[in-house]
Amino acid sequence: MKLPNTIDKGKVFLTSTIDKQFTWENIFPQHVVAYIFSGKLTLSYGKNTLTFVAGDTILVPKNQLSRSVKTPIDGKPFKCMSMLLPEQQLREFYLNHTILETWTENISKQRPIKSHPLLDSFFGSLLPYFEMQDELPDDIVAIKTQEILTIIDAVDKRVSSILGTFNEVGKIDLEKYMEEHFMYNLPLERFAFLTGRSLTTFKSDFKKTFKNTPGKWLTEKRLNLAHHKITAENQKITDVYHSVGFENLSHFSFAFKKAFGYSPSTIKNNQQQDKE
Repeated sequence: MKLPNTIDKGKVFLTSTIDKQFTWENIFPQHVVAYIFSGKLTLSYGKNTLTFVAGDTILVPKNQLSRSVKTPIDGKPFKCMSMLLPEQQLREFYLNHTILETWTENISKQRPIKSHPLLDSFFGSLLPYFEMQDELPDDIVAIKTQEILTIIDAVDKRVSSILGTFNEVGKIDLEKYMEEHFMYNLPLERFAFLTGRSLTTFKSDFKKTFKNTPGKWLTEKRLNLAHHKITAENQKITDVYHSVGFENLSHFSFAFKKAFGYSPSTIKNNQQQDKE
């Protein structure tokens, strides 16, 4: 899936969101390193939220479910450059570089890559390539990927514990993962993969863990969270439905009324009357 207003150069992407906020849920099969030129990026990993601004360099680990909100600020568009890091090139790179065995901090609570002038210079040097009409040649992408890996390894050795590790997704704690990620709008096949299970095993383990089917459990959790956001946090309905995992407002409103006996707009009307 290509993002709106995205120029694609091989495995390098330049994204601009000019005049409005844009939200997207991501699961990348490869590690991604990104640099913010302007605007603000908010990343949510489960219940943890990180915010990045101009000059920040971000590592988004592969197979990690996240929601990104891209926002223009200070009259400037959101502008970000991203690079996919192919596993084969990572394997070759780390054959000749040391790897830290563990990441000593919680990656979901820390900015993974420390700021450095070398990173500013590298991503700035890529901007002229996007004035070309032709796709960025693969051999140049490979050279630039080698360059960014060398810079990252020099300025923040901690990242090697992620980029230099090649384990497949293993079976993980289903209850913990689903409680942290139920608000993401994913098909069950993706939840199964991300928890290290086949779809059949996922459904079986889910029923044993939650005493309910995945579909019913997900709907109940999302609606309860939506109800809390609207009533306790006084959030707008248009801001809530997507943030809890519903694709469109009409489906959300129908499910909400079926579950609670009244529509979300009824709550808003009552809140407005209380103010008056």
